[in-house]
Amino acid sequence: MNYIVFDLEWNQSPSGKRHTNARLPFEIIEIGAVKLNEDMEIVDNFQTLIKPKVYNWIHDSIHDVIHVDYKDLAKGIPFTRAAEEFMDWCGEEWIFFTWGNQDVMELQRNMNYYGILSLLPGPVTYYDVQKLFSIRYEDRKTRRSLEFAIDYLGIEKTLGFHRALADAYYTAQVLTKIEPSWIFPNSSIDVYQNPKRKRDEIHISYPTYDKYVSREFVNKEKVMKDREVTSTRCPLCGCPAKRKIRWFTNNSKNYYSVSVCAEHGYVKGKVRIRKSEDENFYAVKTIKLIGTEEVEEIRQKRESLRLKRKMKRQN
Repeated sequence: MNYIVFDLEWNQSPSGKRHTNARLPFEIIEIGAVKLNEDMEIVDNFQTLIKPKVYNWIHDSIHDVIHVDYKDLAKGIPFTRAAEEFMDWCGEEWIFFTWGNQDVMELQRNMNYYGILSLLPGPVTYYDVQKLFSIRYEDRKTRRSLEFAIDYLGIEKTLGFHRALADAYYTAQVLTKIEPSWIFPNSSIDVYQNPKRKRDEIHISYPTYDKYVSREFVNKEKVMKDREVTSTRCPLCGCPAKRKIRWFTNNSKNYYSVSVCAEHGYVKGKVRIRKSEDENFYAVKTIKLIGTEEVEEIRQKRESLRLKRKMKRQN
């Protein structure tokens, strides 16, 4: 098994959102990666610049960060070739590691734009080292910069930051400081290639919560009428939990509920409704145990929303 730690640099419309290509808001311009064996030893690296086709100039803010000139990119290779060479370099069996949760999605989106998404079947399971750092060294919720983690762990800075290969190298260095018992129970899953059918739906149990990803629905209303989407089971024992605070939303994208497991206490449900690439909708539900303070926070949030809606109707 190869452990592939990779990082992407990408460009966006230099002329602002009005001129953004909706199918490709971020165009990958560099791929950098290091390969580790199962003993967490670096055995190889990969780096390539990519010649842009969608945006014909480097956005100023991106140029200031990564210091890549458009003339350099003009000497790069086409994205399709870069992606094919990268996936071939990964080998037959691999696991992805990244810093943050965006690179895996953007890699797929760029592949989809060029019609080569079959190179990376999804949904893609990977490991977010930024999240793993928080789980191992902090509070599971805080998300730090890569440089913060490097300083925190006392890792020597031999390279600059904000270039793909350098950031992949530093991410690998952080990864080697995290014990396997903290890594492998805490995988992430990218659902850019979301489930289409009931049989493809995803159920995952993590150490502190459960996650469910539904199939597609034609509208948001049908999502929240689905029995599996709105069901709540205790993440510890799997038994159905009795609803205490019914599902409610403040923006039609995020829904919340509180239920009670007779044995393990309060259970928080959160459903995020997402739109798929083909304009349908699907749900990502997380279920976790919570204490009485968080129950009260959710109750107050619901009551505040009710009051605002009442006042709006009266006006």
